[in-house]
Amino acid sequence: MSAVRFGCGHGAAADQAAALLRRPCPLCMLITETQRSRGELLRRAAAPERARLAVETRIGALYEWRCERGHDRYRATVASQLTGTACAKCRAGAAAPAARREAGVAFMNPGLRTRTSMTEQRLRALLGERIRLHHRVNAVRVARTFFGRTEVWPDIIVAQLRIAVEYDDPGRSRRAHLGLKEASDLEKDEALREVGWEVIRVRGGGLEALGANDVVCAGITPAVADEIVERMRRIRGVEAVAALAPAARSAEPGPTLAL
Repeated sequence: MSAVRFGCGHGAAADQAAALLRRPCPLCMLITETQRSRGELLRRAAAPERARLAVETRIGALYEWRCERGHDRYRATVASQLTGTACAKCRAGAAAPAARREAGVAFMNPGLRTRTSMTEQRLRALLGERIRLHHRVNAVRVARTFFGRTEVWPDIIVAQLRIAVEYDDPGRSRRAHLGLKEASDLEKDEALREVGWEVIRVRGGGLEALGANDVVCAGITPAVADEIVERMRRIRGVEAVAALAPAARSAEPGPTLAL
């Protein structure tokens, strides 16, 4: 079998005779598709495996991984690590009675660092004009492991209604939220529904709806925000959503007239 060097720099060494493919290697393509990084993989890999993993190109290659919770090391493919499976003890712990009692609870994870696009910020602002949003929660407990954790991080959490709002678009690459990332989105939705939550996905940039509650749009507008709130009414009822209406601003006193 002839050696291959990929456009991402992985594969055969530069001084080795090899066929050059301008596209990224299969592993770099999967990393991009799942919106992860090779650095994240390296941190999770057992130390003796990291040098080999740093130049790996195959998604089916087996490696030894460290559990972030200190459980036993385990062997798994790179693809399985990128698509969410964790060690056996973590999976069993997520299904334990104590963990299930916390499932469905929204909470603040102070260590969570997520990037928020200007589009997501606009969507949050428009929804905030229509319903009261809880700004002190950013995660929801689930009853399974999702990317190695028993929590998920929706874009917008409406804790009072147990509704998560997600914004998806294909991004500059035109591949985001497609393929394996789409499968990951569906798994996330399923994990939330298992614990009593519903998901409304706002699908922009030509993406098709994934579920009955989704809103397909060309851009984030007041009309889109109105449609999301209407979806909430259908899911939880008119009265439940009306209870979240922002308090009317009190009118500012006018000038006092001297008598």
